[in-house]
Amino acid sequence: MTYGGSDRPTKNERREAAREKARQLREEQRRRERRNKFLIQGGVIVAVVAIVALIGTLIWQNIQPEGPGPRNMASDGIVYDVGMVPVETTALEPDEAPTATVQDESGTIANIVTYVDYLCPFCGQFETTNGDQIRTMVESGAATIEIHPVAILTNRSAGSQYSLRAANAAGCVADASPEQFYDFNALLFANQPEEGTTGLSNDELKALAAEAGASSLSSIEQCIDDTEFKGWVQDATNRFLSEPIPNSDIETQQRGTPTVVVNGKQYTGSLTDPAEFASFVLQATADTYTEATATPTPEPDDE
Repeated sequence: MTYGGSDRPTKNERREAAREKARQLREEQRRRERRNKFLIQGGVIVAVVAIVALIGTLIWQNIQPEGPGPRNMASDGIVYDVGMVPVETTALEPDEAPTATVQDESGTIANIVTYVDYLCPFCGQFETTNGDQIRTMVESGAATIEIHPVAILTNRSAGSQYSLRAANAAGCVADASPEQFYDFNALLFANQPEEGTTGLSNDELKALAAEAGASSLSSIEQCIDDTEFKGWVQDATNRFLSEPIPNSDIETQQRGTPTVVVNGKQYTGSLTDPAEFASFVLQATADTYTEATATPTPEPDDE
């Protein structure tokens, strides 16, 4: 039997190959460590930049001077006159007191005023029950409606300040597209989130404004993103909670939402019975008419 030459590496060759392999592994490890170091440093830089930008935005939002309130809400609420025509007004300047609406006192028109928080489930019940019939009353000339958005439940939306953001969005629509405010108001309640949730996002609020048919949509969207009327919402809410309600017999007291007033009298009936509210509106209007047409008692002669 004949044996040929062997290709098996020698002991020294195996040792050198092992050393070369180890050297290659060490070099690859060094390259990997350098790459990871750069990635980590880059990630830290990006994170720091993002944090600085966020802090800067929050600081800017908190130190920027308070601007005026929304137009068409000089009373802190938007008014729809008979025929569902919004009453146009100038904006409230910072620290300017609102101007109470001059109501019809003839007793032929119901002056309906509501104070609502868009996270308040009871406000949602009242709106769902009575929104359409109030619109019909106003369109027919039997009533006016004045809606005051407030934000008393701001801390009940998992940190998102939904009540404040929604009231601000309402102000944005009233300011730029008052004709569509009533529809936007209805959509906010039709899509009302539950207390304790983060509520609707700004993008969802903007989508509802578009669904309501709001004009000047780009302006409204920017207003929502910037929370442009945050200061006004807070001021209007504080006034609602601490000051007498104009054109009413309601004195300063602990208040909640919805607060509904018709010709100066507070409605305290069912929030889910449209007939009961309609009856209250008729009675309040009749009482005003009786007062307006009452014959003054003649004063006795001194003789």
